[in-house]
Amino acid sequence: MLRRLYDWTISLAQSPHALWALAIVSFVESSFFPIPPDVLMIPMIIARPSRAFVIAGIATLASVAGALLGYYIGAALMETVGQPILEIYGKADSFEEMSAVFNEYGAWAVVVAGVTFLPFKVITIASGVTGLPLSVFIVSSIFARALRFFLVAALLWKFGAPIRDFIEKRLGLMFILFCVLLIGGFAMIGLL
Repeated sequence: MLRRLYDWTISLAQSPHALWALAIVSFVESSFFPIPPDVLMIPMIIARPSRAFVIAGIATLASVAGALLGYYIGAALMETVGQPILEIYGKADSFEEMSAVFNEYGAWAVVVAGVTFLPFKVITIASGVTGLPLSVFIVSSIFARALRFFLVAALLWKFGAPIRDFIEKRLGLMFILFCVLLIGGFAMIGLL
């Protein structure tokens, strides 16, 4: 089943709709969706390394636009939309404490969550709730997401074929590693 999912993702990465799918996933991931855009972006770049930086640019722009939606959810829709999202991620109870820390390190929190596998949507919502200045939020989001996506794009562009072979030979191990990183990101956000 894992092989079929991988092959489907690679075929989607080569389809004419791949960039739109990546843009949608990148947008919703920054405000409420749990799956990171890397799941689609990496196979897209592996399938078409010549478009690595276009793919990273689209992921960055869509992710920052989605982050603005997350900010708006925190600033204007916390009770109706933000609270249920935080409950889904198990952050509703610890949100007040996290907000106090966030006020002190807001820009850095945006950068760290934007670059790592921490749930970026929790930070985008927190930015709106705590009133992180919008200009600081936008600059931090652009920096973090561009750093993350363009670094991945550059590595895959430079070392694409060997990485693709490595992934295809060790697909099960790569899936386990991805799951560990994803779960670790959620666990780390619980420590903040």
